Amino acid sequence: MGTKAGAWRKQLLLFTSAVLCSLALGKGTVYTSEPEVRVAENNPAKLPCTYSGFSNPRVEWKFVQGTTTSLVCYNSKITASYEDRVTFSPSGITFRSVTRKDTGTYTCMVSEDDGNNYGEVTIQLTVLVPPSKPTVNIPSSATIGNRVVLSCSEQDGSPPSEYTWFKDGMLMPTDPKNNRAFINSSYTLNQKSGELVFDPLSAFDTGEYSCQAQNGFGTPVMSNAVRMEAVELNVGGIVAAVLVTLILLGVLIAGIWFAYSRGYFDRTKKGTSSKKVIYSQPTARSDGEFKQTSSFLPTVLSPHRKCHGVLSSV
Repeated sequence: MGTKAGAWRKQLLLFTSAVLCSLALGKGTVYTSEPEVRVAENNPAKLPCTYSGFSNPRVEWKFVQGTTTSLVCYNSKITASYEDRVTFSPSGITFRSVTRKDTGTYTCMVSEDDGNNYGEVTIQLTVLVPPSKPTVNIPSSATIGNRVVLSCSEQDGSPPSEYTWFKDGMLMPTDPKNNRAFINSSYTLNQKSGELVFDPLSAFDTGEYSCQAQNGFGTPVMSNAVRMEAVELNVGGIVAAVLVTLILLGVLIAGIWFAYSRGYFDRTKKGTSSKKVIYSQPTARSDGEFKQTSSFLPTVLSPHRKCHGVLSSV
């Protein structure tokens, strides 16, 4: 109780100092008693904002979540998208019921109509949502000596969850070299991303793995356990596969050589080649050497001309 009273007196002192400074400098001041507000989902939330040194103040509130910015209050009036669940007062804005989508940064901006006097303050609202059951990505088997990544995640927790890993029901330390039970293992554990990386994997790493999500609100939630087997590299299988490949390649080469030596490829070429017709220009002949060769072409004589010679057939 004394701690709360001391904190309240400190905030009151800061506010009083800010007001006095603003009066001395002739400049408006904007102040909040709670720069961080944390409230459970579906509960009401008050974002306080007070100001002084403004003769005709105009108050606006904006909401920033990631890359998205929206206007909650404009010219001391709640905008249409928020009017059904947010109310405005000179001391701040109040949500009747918050959802996880309301988590973000709110800025209270106060100015004069002429724009010569301006001040602002930001408030971080965190809507508390317990984590859901995390999902894991764990291979059923992995090769010893390789780099292997196990992942764990859940999407509902607000603030975002942090993750711890368990092997065979035993909590895995952040640094395996500081724990005798895990000293033979080489891994790194990222509690924020949920990744468990073995580099390299060893035979000791065979076991059942599960992860737990927690964000400081609600009860921590455990994932299903999945068994991972650390197996040796199958050198014999690789050698056998290489030998089979070489044998098949040898049979293929032998078959091609046999077909070539038997002339199958030459026959194929002869059978598919087309005959060529060679045309030679007939040599010039004199009238005395004219003879019928392969065919007889009847000659049609004009009735106005007389035949002066005799055509003899051979």
